[in-house]
Amino acid sequence: MDGTALQDLIARGMGTAARAIGVLCNAYRPSTTTDPLASGNRFLQLSAAFNARDPSFAAAGLPANAVWYGVFDSAYLLPGDYLVELVSGQIWFVAALQNILPATCVLTNRVISVNRPATYAVAGVNAYGGGSVPTSVITGFPANLLHGGSGHGAGVIPADPRVADAVALLPTIANAVFARGDAVTDDLGRSFVVGQAELNDLGWRLDLRQAAS
Repeated sequence: MDGTALQDLIARGMGTAARAIGVLCNAYRPSTTTDPLASGNRFLQLSAAFNARDPSFAAAGLPANAVWYGVFDSAYLLPGDYLVELVSGQIWFVAALQNILPATCVLTNRVISVNRPATYAVAGVNAYGGGSVPTSVITGFPANLLHGGSGHGAGVIPADPRVADAVALLPTIANAVFARGDAVTDDLGRSFVVGQAELNDLGWRLDLRQAAS
């Protein structure tokens, strides 16, 4: 048996298990860099179950646990697809589908948009203006955003808190590349600045610093 046939059998087996223990999910495949959960991006409904990287389903997920294993028929999905549970509304994205290995998924907890501040290409010859319009990188993408680290700044009085660090996890998104200095906003109205942007096998990792208000 070759690797392709074996992977197909594994995917079918995972699909059978998901129908027994999982919940119904709508699957979405982003077609643009805006609103990946738009109705036109929905392409499939399937059963799926998720565990905290414990195939026995004996371990509970912790608040800081962003990466989960997915049990579903992976033959129909691609990295970057979103799965939305019909009952709970929880949103996951497929981070990686590696042969023989469990499907790697990320549980999202925020919806973020990323803009790139406009810069003048040539100094001294640009039209004067009171401000500049930033360029949208992505709009309305579910992501995992967790605070981490002790933050920055002195914070010597209650009205002068330390500026928090955070990490955002996003899938690989067609036509979207993140860079240092990009501005991030979330659905809670908070603002962040990208300190570092890393693309790896599981998608994008953005190291953020919360912007002081």
